[in-house]
Amino acid sequence: MSIATDLASPELSLAEQAYRTLRDRLIMLDIAPGDPLQEVQLVSELGFGRTPLREALKRLETDHLVVSYPRRGTFATRVDITELAAVSEVRQLLEPLAARKAAENVDAEARDALNRARSGIDQLGSESSYRDVMALDLAVHRLVYRTAGNHHLEESLIRLDNLATRIWCVVVDRLPDVAGHIREHLGLLDAILEGDAGRAESIAEEHVRHFDAAVRSVI
Repeated sequence: MSIATDLASPELSLAEQAYRTLRDRLIMLDIAPGDPLQEVQLVSELGFGRTPLREALKRLETDHLVVSYPRRGTFATRVDITELAAVSEVRQLLEPLAARKAAENVDAEARDALNRARSGIDQLGSESSYRDVMALDLAVHRLVYRTAGNHHLEESLIRLDNLATRIWCVVVDRLPDVAGHIREHLGLLDAILEGDAGRAESIAEEHVRHFDAAVRSVI
C-alpha cells in the first residue's frame, strides 16, 4: 500500500496533488530538514504549474512542514524531537477516538480497504525496507482516520501523525524492530473490522504509548 496511491485520482486538483507529493517527501525526509524548496526546480521536476505549487506550499507551512522567509525563500522545517511530548499528548487523546469511531462506522468500502491494509502488513518480512514499513504505517493511519468519518478529526490526526513520522525517520536507524511497530496495527484493524469499538480504542491508545516510548529510548 503506497502513501501516494490516490495521487492519480482525477478527483484531486493539481494543487492537492502537489500538496500530497511534497508533503510525503517532507515527511519521509526525501527533502531534508533545512533544505530549500526552489519553485523553479519543483515546477520542472513535478510537472505542476506555479499556482498549484504555491497553494501547496502555503498549506505545508500551516502543517509546520515548511517555513517561508521574506526575500530568502521557503525551506523544509527542522525536525524538533523535543516536540514529541506535545505531539504524543494530543495523539493519545485523538487516536483512540478515531479508532472507536472507525469501528462504529466501518462500511463495505472501508472494510475492503482495511482488509487490503491487513494483507500488506502480513506480507512484511525481514527483508522489507524501513521506507516500505513507514509508508505502510502512514497509509494505515490515514485509512483509520478516514474511516472514522469526521473530517476535522481526520485532518488534525494526519497533521500530528506527519510530525510524529518525521521524528521517527530521524531515529529509525537506531530502532531495533521497525516492522514490529506496524504489526501492532493487526489487532487494531481486526478490532475495527469486528466493530469492537472499545478494543479498537484501547489498542490505539497503547500504540501511541509504545511509539513514544520507543523513540524516547533512543534519543
